[in-house]
Amino acid sequence: MRVLSVVGARPQFVKLAPIASAMADRAEHIVVHTGQHYDELMSDVFFRDLGIPAPDVNLAIGSGSHGEQTGAMLAALEPVIQRYSPDWVLVYGDTNSTLAAAVASVKLHVPLAHLEAGLRSFNRRMPEEHNRVLTDHAADLLLAPTAVAMGHLADEGLADRGVLVGDVMTDVLYAVRDQVLAGGGAAPAGDYYVATIHRPDNTDDPGRLATIVDALAGLDRPVRLLAHPRLVAAASASGVELQRGAIELAAPLAYPELVAAVMGSRGVVTDSGGLQKEAFLLRVPTTTVRPETEWVETVDLGWNVLVGSALQTLPEAVQRPWPAETDAAPYGDGHAAERVVDVLVERHGRLS
Repeated sequence: MRVLSVVGARPQFVKLAPIASAMADRAEHIVVHTGQHYDELMSDVFFRDLGIPAPDVNLAIGSGSHGEQTGAMLAALEPVIQRYSPDWVLVYGDTNSTLAAAVASVKLHVPLAHLEAGLRSFNRRMPEEHNRVLTDHAADLLLAPTAVAMGHLADEGLADRGVLVGDVMTDVLYAVRDQVLAGGGAAPAGDYYVATIHRPDNTDDPGRLATIVDALAGLDRPVRLLAHPRLVAAASASGVELQRGAIELAAPLAYPELVAAVMGSRGVVTDSGGLQKEAFLLRVPTTTVRPETEWVETVDLGWNVLVGSALQTLPEAVQRPWPAETDAAPYGDGHAAERVVDVLVERHGRLS
């Protein structure tokens, strides 16, 4: 069996790591990097730190508008898929790389599997929401991370394509957490916050961005703001000073360093989908600067608070008391990647 994985953005490299490991000795695995994130910290460093083999193909698409980027990826992926003639194209998450690979696969009649299927924010302003919904409806196999995601697929008439496998991010997070602990890399002093802000709804409105930064600057502990390039550019264009008050500006971290930083923090402030869940798995309280989340379990269990339009409540939410402990495991047991490969092998047998 030959599987062609298409990745291109920071979270996808992390998800690829346990999949690549689980593929060993079970399938021929071709990795295609679209180049959606192309600077060293967003790309090559993840392959090194997580032990992912170098991509077989790097399309080096780079940045651009959604249409430009997705169209360029679609055009470049078609001949790659034709060249390798895979049994499955495996796409990850909800980026432009995901959607481009999905469309290319469907047009070429190559079976398509979507990892992290069924997630919904129900916010159609998010480009990611369009990408994930369109990909789910195009895919032949929907690999869902949670029971809630399976429910969403059922609501959309896709239950017969869905399989509950667990969340591969749990696999890699637990592995990296254990490495960090073994190496003495985490110092759980709890005397700072970790923050990431990058979504257009938060960065592209100068007034909203200024209010968020003001709130971070006024918190009761230092705030390590890991500044995504989108945030830096938007702040510069809006005249918003990022490094002031409690804020300590820093570059985005390699994944093991990010895990160590979160483990040692008092809390996380973010608009990232993945970081909310990772903080929960590390049992660090999170405040999400969005009105909704795909990972509703983090909110239901009390470890995540959403702050949407009422930004004046952001400091109170961040500085809230520690949540009640829980042993709930809605995102699986750390063996999701093995189940993904099991399903691909079993379903390939049906296709053959």
